[in-house]
Amino acid sequence: MNESDYHLHIIAFDVPYPANYGGVIDVFYRVKALSEAGVKVHLHCFEYGRGEQEVLKRCHEVKYYKRDTSFAKQLSLTPYIVNTRRSEELVNDLMKDDYPILCEGLHTTAVLSDRRLKSRKIYVRAHNVEHDYYRGLGDSERLGWKKLFYLAEAWKLRRYEPVLKRAAGIFAISLQDADYFAKRYKNVTLVPGFNSADSVCSETGRGEYVLYHGNLSVRENEEAAKWLIENVFAELNLRCIVAGLNPSEKLQKLTEKHSNVTLVANPDDAEMIDLLRQAQVNILVTNQPTGLKLKLLNALYNGRFCLVNSNMVKGTSLANLCVVADEPDPMIAEIKRLMEEDFTEEDIDSRNDTLMRMYKNTENAQKIIGKIFGR
Repeated sequence: MNESDYHLHIIAFDVPYPANYGGVIDVFYRVKALSEAGVKVHLHCFEYGRGEQEVLKRCHEVKYYKRDTSFAKQLSLTPYIVNTRRSEELVNDLMKDDYPILCEGLHTTAVLSDRRLKSRKIYVRAHNVEHDYYRGLGDSERLGWKKLFYLAEAWKLRRYEPVLKRAAGIFAISLQDADYFAKRYKNVTLVPGFNSADSVCSETGRGEYVLYHGNLSVRENEEAAKWLIENVFAELNLRCIVAGLNPSEKLQKLTEKHSNVTLVANPDDAEMIDLLRQAQVNILVTNQPTGLKLKLLNALYNGRFCLVNSNMVKGTSLANLCVVADEPDPMIAEIKRLMEEDFTEEDIDSRNDTLMRMYKNTENAQKIIGKIFGR
């Protein structure tokens, strides 16, 4: 097969631009890397608020489908994240040729069960062990109806996951996830997360503030931000910034109570990268030791010092690139220490050496091309 013959359908669970939260960062930069490697990407996006994006027209083809988020979609044993992304229009588009298909996340795998596509080579990019992720969301949720939704979704996802036996292959995002899937399914390949840079772009010297960033509309990230503000930032005589998508009114009011804390809502890509690069300490915490946190990669490629809790680096090879602390007092002490240190060229070189061994976009794109096209 000539390189010019490499056509690939990619089904995205969301419109992957702006690349400003974990899941879509991985999708957008994978699409970019595969396109630059000569693959003609036919991108199919489920749209539910982000709109059509001009930059995605760089793909060979891009199509959009409305995600049906009606309440009726919850009244099924099929997980809501899958059921709301069923599309007859999508299936009809896929049937116009016989090119291989890559499903982004378990979310977009309804096509695996469609008899009309049973002869097609369909691969899955696993972003998480989804039932573990949703159970974690349920465990951290206090509101009764939301807690019930997450726990019910976790049960449905565990029940649904064996659909992956029909996949031609699975691309796992972390060592921990690769081990999980390899014990249950065939043809599992570790392909670490794609990111905004192919080399470390951190700045030397010192920044002026501490930064936490994430998709703040996700309950897990909102809870992490609140915990940091109340237990860490409130105890510092330093400028602290919380940045991310769609912060709640409750989070906005909390930041207003602390004169040293600033909330930056809905930064665009360029602003987010600038916030990462100008910070002295990027702090990231999570209660969920699942998957790979793409925001950590983003911080490592673009920021100076990274302070994380153990769950943020569990199942990855990134702990040696971070300062790890799990309780407020050690975090406060580490922040005060790091604010007095220069980030050096030697720090950048060390980070580059580690990241280039696993997280180089061009090499990871070739892994996918090799598996799908046999090159």
